[in-house]
Amino acid sequence: MTDIDRLKAELLDAVAGAGDAAALEQVRVAALGKQGSVSGLLKTLGKMTPEERQSEGPKIHGLREAVTDAIAARKDELESAALEQQLAAETIDLSLPAPEAPRGSVHPVSQVMDELAEIFADLGFAVAAGPEIEDDWHNFTALNMPESHPARAMHDTFYFPDRDAQGREMLLRTHTSPVQIRTMLKEGAPLRIIAPGRVYRSDSDATHTPMFHQIEALVIDRDIHLGHLKWTLETFLKAYFERDDIVLRLRPSYFPFTEPSVEVDVGYTLVDGKRVVGGSEGWMEVLGSGMVNRRVIEFGGLDPDEWQGFAFGIGVDRLAMLKYGMDDLRAFFDGDVRWLSHYGFSALDVPTLSAGVGTLA
Repeated sequence: MTDIDRLKAELLDAVAGAGDAAALEQVRVAALGKQGSVSGLLKTLGKMTPEERQSEGPKIHGLREAVTDAIAARKDELESAALEQQLAAETIDLSLPAPEAPRGSVHPVSQVMDELAEIFADLGFAVAAGPEIEDDWHNFTALNMPESHPARAMHDTFYFPDRDAQGREMLLRTHTSPVQIRTMLKEGAPLRIIAPGRVYRSDSDATHTPMFHQIEALVIDRDIHLGHLKWTLETFLKAYFERDDIVLRLRPSYFPFTEPSVEVDVGYTLVDGKRVVGGSEGWMEVLGSGMVNRRVIEFGGLDPDEWQGFAFGIGVDRLAMLKYGMDDLRAFFDGDVRWLSHYGFSALDVPTLSAGVGTLA
């Protein structure tokens, strides 16, 4: 038996005899470490003649491979044995009582989404959805937003480097308004929908995040006017804030996709220095709205002389902040369990108009 064969036998016996991971690691270092016996043999290859290297090289490399494979196999055996021992020692007592209260909670955004769906369902609205990765035609052009509109700028919108098959630029949608266009093209009129979902804009501070949630409403029918919009907004906000003293103020504004356009302010009352929605001690802006622009109705495949409509949009996260007293939008997405424990909702608290649409857990 050669010296290499004897070393191989010794090392393989040492690997097989290693009783735990620490002992196996000692064998590995002694054999394959920088100062190990196998590593020492590998270093001698450089000093050999070509004939010696051709003869001894395969033996030394074979030794290294055999030891390496043996160590890996023994490591698997030790880990499997440790796992079996752990599983045999651990038990689960299924007779233990459940916790007094559910530990999980519903995120405020999910809760508010459910609240809004319940309110608008009672008003006859269906829920519509669309892709979050949009093309610039649905996101901008079909909504009457000109090429020079600031919202199209790179610093406001997340664009993709590639275009679609029709040569349109692709982007993360900046609002849920494209759902309005897609639904008009697909379903025609009359139409009464809400479009909740995630939207993306390049902005971040206490009241803005790169991703946030928005809900938009669209009504298309014959003989629709601004009075229908105001009544819908008042009914929706009274149901959401669960107060009858909601007072609205509509101010003229400009949005490319509505004409006329109005900003909507809601009255508030100061309670312990905080603004609480309801009353009319002051005003805060809550959403934008207006009558759907004729060009947008045309882009939706409808005749604007026959069909009219109104639309409005609001941030779901902002609604949650106003109703439940949250002051920093970024906390919605931090995943802090303490924040969720404070602001989260019971998983059994299903919003209903009869029982109330929202109660903090």
